[in-house]
Amino acid sequence: MKSFYVRIVLITLSVMMISSLLAFLISNMYYQVSLKPENDAQISALAENIQQYAEHEADGAPSVYFSHVGDLGYQLVLFDENKNMSQFGSAFRDMALPEHEIENVLAGGQYHGVSEQPAGFFTTGFFNNELSNTIGVPVETTEGTGALFIRPDHQQQLGEFRIFLAVLLGLTVVLSFLFVALAARRIVKPVTSLTEATKKISDGFFDIELNVKRRDEIGQLAQHFTSMSKDLRQLEAMRQEFVSNVSHEIQSPLSTIRGITQTLQQSELEKEQKQKYLQIVEKESTRLSTLSKQLLTLSYLDNEEKIIDKHPVDIQQQLKDIMQTLRFHWQEKELYIEINGATEKAMGDANLLYQVWMNLMTNAIKYSDIGGDIHINMQRVNEMVNITIQDYGVGMKPGEVGKVFERFYKGDQARTPGNGSTGLGLAIVKKIIDLHSGEIDVESNPEEGTKVNVRLEATR
Repeated sequence: MKSFYVRIVLITLSVMMISSLLAFLISNMYYQVSLKPENDAQISALAENIQQYAEHEADGAPSVYFSHVGDLGYQLVLFDENKNMSQFGSAFRDMALPEHEIENVLAGGQYHGVSEQPAGFFTTGFFNNELSNTIGVPVETTEGTGALFIRPDHQQQLGEFRIFLAVLLGLTVVLSFLFVALAARRIVKPVTSLTEATKKISDGFFDIELNVKRRDEIGQLAQHFTSMSKDLRQLEAMRQEFVSNVSHEIQSPLSTIRGITQTLQQSELEKEQKQKYLQIVEKESTRLSTLSKQLLTLSYLDNEEKIIDKHPVDIQQQLKDIMQTLRFHWQEKELYIEINGATEKAMGDANLLYQVWMNLMTNAIKYSDIGGDIHINMQRVNEMVNITIQDYGVGMKPGEVGKVFERFYKGDQARTPGNGSTGLGLAIVKKIIDLHSGEIDVESNPEEGTKVNVRLEATR
């Protein structure tokens, strides 16, 4: 498997090679279309100047003049009337030239081998050191008519520059490779750190702090990853706490039931004592049943994002139905329950909202003193319905109010012993209200009671 670092280097080098190839092909096309005709015209003008000078100005043998021209950086070949060849300057790599072209020049025509060079994808023709890549002109000298073929000697004219250019390109490639390797290492380093961090997370280690201070996308990714690891650490802590709480809540009634069943099996108890133990078993089994139902409810609610299918719900009617359901409990404590306010309807899920009022009313009854009051007020404010449920029972300390919606929080057990609470009721209430995009808060003071305020979207 290729590493990210190797991939970056290979991709960059591939881009460099492909770019160089495309640049060469485009340059070749530009030479064939634009520069080659200009080059042909320039060499033709040079050949004509040499022709005129050799015919009218040169003193002595023409071969001496042509030798001087060759020394100045040109390659020349002269054919006499018998097609005998004389070379001046550097030799050509390839001396092939059609005989009819020589005859054409001897007859007074011109040869344009530069412009007639065949076009190729991987050669420009500019550096072709061939006799066919020349300009031919007739020349009249004291020795008779000749055919002169000439081209610039690029090896002599551009030799040092070509070496300089080769060194420049070579260093560019080498240095580019080194800098690409260093840059790729700098880019890959935080990615490698992220990879190692993901392995740690997969192994269950969430205490990760990435020391990446970059301000680009990789830096943002590292910041988000660090934030995610913190969230996962918190979730893991919550999960462990949740498992611990559930285990405790299940183990406690099971231990009680087990102890009682062993006592019933091993002891000869009176009927009244047996009945008392059976009532405890029933109470603990009911507590287990309630706990399992509430856990299932929380699991369902945790998988929901919001309540989509909302319908008008008559809040007052739901509260009246709950009062009938809980009649035995509040009459047993001789409570006075009063509902104030006009009938109001809120948008929501009727079954879930019913569970909200059931939990809140159960708590109000449970924590009210015997002979106490419970006041329920409903009022529409703008687009919201405000529902307030207030009891005047034991209340809570200020430090407890902020924790009432935490799962498995049961408050001060010393002030409310034996209430049978699972600590999940208000957590369920809070979750349901949040899913309805509503609001809920609690006001409470010790021995003064508790007031729960709920705000839900009203019907239009």
